[in-house]
Amino acid sequence: MIEIKNLHKSYKIGKNELHVLKGINFSVESGEMVAIMGSSGSGKSTLLNIIGMLDILDSGTYTLDGVPIVELNETKAAKYRNRFLGFIFQSFNLISYKTALENVALPLYYQKISRKERESKSMHYLEKVGLSNWAAHLPNELSGGQKQRVAIARALAAEPKVLLADEPTGALDSKTSYEVMQLLQQINDEGKTILVVTHEEDIAKMCKRIVNLKDGVIINDEKINQKRAIDYV
Repeated sequence: MIEIKNLHKSYKIGKNELHVLKGINFSVESGEMVAIMGSSGSGKSTLLNIIGMLDILDSGTYTLDGVPIVELNETKAAKYRNRFLGFIFQSFNLISYKTALENVALPLYYQKISRKERESKSMHYLEKVGLSNWAAHLPNELSGGQKQRVAIARALAAEPKVLLADEPTGALDSKTSYEVMQLLQQINDEGKTILVVTHEEDIAKMCKRIVNLKDGVIINDEKINQKRAIDYV
């Protein structure tokens, strides 16, 4: 599903150059649930941004579902993101003046799906995350956990190949975090590929594999016995 070979990424800071990723080799098979861990400055967010086509690599190769991701202008990158990827953010990134249903429907609007079908699919995914009764509510009427569930429904609505979750529990208390991870595990159990960037060890252990980055290189990559979130809820 994801194949990255000898990936390098640097940023210019004034006259200096900061080498953030230093020859990353990384692959993810369809249906995996992988945690990417590392301290601040390790390169994990940069790696996720490149996988998410929000940033471009300097050298190396990146292939997503058999498609080489190379020399994309913003229009093509946006098209590929909408086709391949669903994003879940720590800060939810919901539009404050749109209802839960309307927020979930946004990626379908960009896919030029009819309004009737958008509403039907969006309600289906709100039901999937247990929020059908909250479809008409605005984000400021929802709890943090409910907002993240709306964000997950929105990420699923376009039926992406891969879900990219950037610190999805970072703004939540422990109980709500485990509820969100339980939902992500259920989605993964259905076959969806999920990458979770986290600095929380207990959250990482709820994935099936942990990749540790330090100073721009992978220092450890191992499959683990996944802890089930339902045992903590």
